[in-house]
Amino acid sequence: MKTIPQKKLWKYLFWLGPFFSVAGLTAGLVSETWGIIPLVFLIVGIVISGLWVVWQSQRSQWWQKRSTQASANAIVATLAVLVILGLINFLGTRYQLRTDLTETQLFTLSPQSQELVRNLKQPVKIWVFDVIQNPQDRELLQNYRRKSSDFQFEYVDPQSRPGLAEKFGVKDYGEVYLESGDRRQLVQSVNVNERLSEIRLTNKLQQITSDRTAKVYFLQGHGEHAIEGNESAISQAVQALGDRNYNSSPLNLTETNKVPDDADVVVIAGPKRALFDAEVTVLQDYLNRGGNALLMIDPSTDPNLNSLLQEWGVRLDDRLAVDVSGAGVGLGPAAPIITDYGQHPITKDFGNGISFYRLARPLEVTPVEGVQSTPLLQTKAYPNSWAESDLQSEQLEFNPEKDLKGPLTLGVALTRKLPATQATATPTA
Repeated sequence: MKTIPQKKLWKYLFWLGPFFSVAGLTAGLVSETWGIIPLVFLIVGIVISGLWVVWQSQRSQWWQKRSTQASANAIVATLAVLVILGLINFLGTRYQLRTDLTETQLFTLSPQSQELVRNLKQPVKIWVFDVIQNPQDRELLQNYRRKSSDFQFEYVDPQSRPGLAEKFGVKDYGEVYLESGDRRQLVQSVNVNERLSEIRLTNKLQQITSDRTAKVYFLQGHGEHAIEGNESAISQAVQALGDRNYNSSPLNLTETNKVPDDADVVVIAGPKRALFDAEVTVLQDYLNRGGNALLMIDPSTDPNLNSLLQEWGVRLDDRLAVDVSGAGVGLGPAAPIITDYGQHPITKDFGNGISFYRLARPLEVTPVEGVQSTPLLQTKAYPNSWAESDLQSEQLEFNPEKDLKGPLTLGVALTRKLPATQATATPTA
């Protein structure tokens, strides 16, 4: 029977020491939990290495040998490489650095979504009742989870967990539900042709985590845009507000003679006829007690709001804002292109994006004591834009006697401090 020499046996045992040590160190760093298995590996590795060192010391003056020094250098280099690899795995698991190189930031959550998820006050979970895990949907959910540990998601086969599917009222594969506490809400149904939408998911998150429903009233009775029953931009805006947990209702001041106490904001969207003086007074009283208003006034109209706007330092210009720089992108001169936005929460996420406003009228803003004004929409400077007075002319030309040179202000946010017992009034024109 052939036996292994004692010298070779100790040589092989020595390599077990570094192996167990590195295995234990790597397991602990990657898992971030120093349980019994990583500790056992570390202890066994240290003990074996220690016994080997003691045995070699008693056996000979091996430290002084050239072969020993060369072996030691090789061992140190090997251990260094293993430790570095372990640290890289640990850092890669714990700290993930991602860069979206697509031009439209296709794989990056919008600033609104990021802020909402980071500020979650309670845990939320997405349940995807489907047997297929679409990579695009999963990547979107992972982007949410990276922003907050309070956001979790799970794919579930409704056939294998019928009790859970019945709890949510699942009717078909692909349904996506949001759960927070004892509240549950359907987000949407995904299929081959429709993927999970960030907009819908963020809106549903805002709804289910909000403590209250904001109330928006749209003034009616003067030819304003209807809020329901058609495909107008206002009706689409109302639907978008509903997705963001805003409740929209029409408001007729000739019937109520007062803005309801639960109104968070009153919207006056494109009135064609003048408001009654009594209605204007009701709106003034509402703003004076801390209300908020959004005014959207079309050119060539007189809504009888001059007295209200004068208190805030705003005058409606009767001319039309024109911008001749839009011809290159297919826009007429009556659709000013905007890239200059004020420093305000309303426009903080606009960046240097492009927007345009067809048939807009300029605003003249003058300082008023106690009122803080922030221009939100500024047109380009002359000769690209100006306020045109002759709307019947077939060819637009700047008339220095009648027209106003750009840049023009098309939108402004105004705030006014009220007494400590009241809130801050904020009309936006």
